[in-house]
Amino acid sequence: MNRKELDPDASASAAFGERLRRSREERGWTQDELADRMEYSGTHISAVETDRKPSTLRFAQSADKVLGTGDMFEKLCRSVRHGALLEGFPEYVGCEGRASEIRLFEIGVVPGLLQTSAYASELADGAVRRGAITAEQAQERVRTVEQRQASLARAAPPLVLAVLDESCIRRPIGEPDLWEAQLTRLLEFAELPNTVLQIAPYSMGARRTFNLPLYILTMPDRSLMSYAESAQRGELERESSFVLPILTAYHQLQAESMPQAASVAMISQLRKGAQ
Repeated sequence: MNRKELDPDASASAAFGERLRRSREERGWTQDELADRMEYSGTHISAVETDRKPSTLRFAQSADKVLGTGDMFEKLCRSVRHGALLEGFPEYVGCEGRASEIRLFEIGVVPGLLQTSAYASELADGAVRRGAITAEQAQERVRTVEQRQASLARAAPPLVLAVLDESCIRRPIGEPDLWEAQLTRLLEFAELPNTVLQIAPYSMGARRTFNLPLYILTMPDRSLMSYAESAQRGELERESSFVLPILTAYHQLQAESMPQAASVAMISQLRKGAQ
């Protein structure tokens, strides 16, 4: 009997399959025996274990119940479903939806909280064309953008302070109409009573305090957390002793950036050129 070996580090779905196989074998069960207990077919169990079929949430919950693993497989399944998102980002999004203050800095692209649906779709479709993600993962990215924005439309909306590197508004995305609509969205964002929008101009040079995208959250209990991304992963930091220096650097960034009125004027000028 040929046995397909999986590398659990290859993907979240491979990790799920490898863990399912290991848990089953630790109990001395065959695939058919596990299948009978879970009310699935042995073929289905084999397909999940060898990463030929993705687990559904129902399947994962059944595996947890039968194998007595708490919610381990459910959590693994949810990580598979968020495969289009960086590690750590889904957890951040949950915190963002409860925050009373959101401070953000972005480089190169308009941040998700300020994107139009068309802009978000164009970015996701570009990733599909490069082979970086699947079409299904692209849809997940766009849905996440929409869910994040919807979570801000609550009775007591958070204060949102956004500093965008000038590259965010100098790099057109999509057709002129799409880009014009995105610049219009930024101007509308700046007019809201609970927002501040600033541009960190190229002329700042080395005075720009961050070289990677960054988010800082103030929660309702006034606790702080920060979220930063590299190309491969995101990291949510909850320890105040680490977050406070980042908050200080953010205040320095704001002081060096253009005031909102000048930032809005720059965006308005670029929007005229996109028409």
